[in-house]
Amino acid sequence: MSDRGEELIELIVAMDTDGAVDLVAKMLEEGTDPDRILTLCRSAMDIVGQKFQDGEFFVPELILSGDTLERISAMLKPLLVAKGGGAGQSKHGKVLLGTVEGDLHDIGKNIVGFMLDVNGFEVLDLGIDVPASKFVETTRTFKPDVVALSGFLTLAFDSMKSTIDAIAEAGLRDNIKVMVGGGQVDETVRKYTRADAFGLNAMDAVKQCREWMGVAQG
Repeated sequence: MSDRGEELIELIVAMDTDGAVDLVAKMLEEGTDPDRILTLCRSAMDIVGQKFQDGEFFVPELILSGDTLERISAMLKPLLVAKGGGAGQSKHGKVLLGTVEGDLHDIGKNIVGFMLDVNGFEVLDLGIDVPASKFVETTRTFKPDVVALSGFLTLAFDSMKSTIDAIAEAGLRDNIKVMVGGGQVDETVRKYTRADAFGLNAMDAVKQCREWMGVAQG
């Protein structure tokens, strides 16, 4: 790994957002491939995720690192589109993402979406307060491999259940995997909503999607 690459990973892990963004700008000026920078971001988030699992980092660190990656993503995505591809294009599978009806929280959802993008999934984010009918309609047209339902409030659990029920009633449930996550979501909620899995955090969501798609862990 180049010295620049090591430095970028260290800056992201250290939550030095301005330093990381400035370094990315320099790397792009020097001709570094944006795909390479996304790979470095993934390596950094692997470390952040491990520290979270080990109890060294907590939710604020995940949020801050997510904000850093959002800023870097905003710099890279126009370049990736211009070259006709990138790590965010559909290499492993398609994920439909959104915060369910009645819930307006999106920080966790945004981090999950970016991390799936960085890890090679095509992600369609429907945003917040998404009704079940919108998930059904988009599942039919987008044809995702995974539908990821986010919700922070406890009232979101009923919306998650009704959304999954609606997908099933539309005859689309057998073709997809459904994941729920956010706030107080746990195994009890997963069973209640009849989802296939629940994600504790962004790294857990990525790991589950990789397992479902048969992608070796990096």
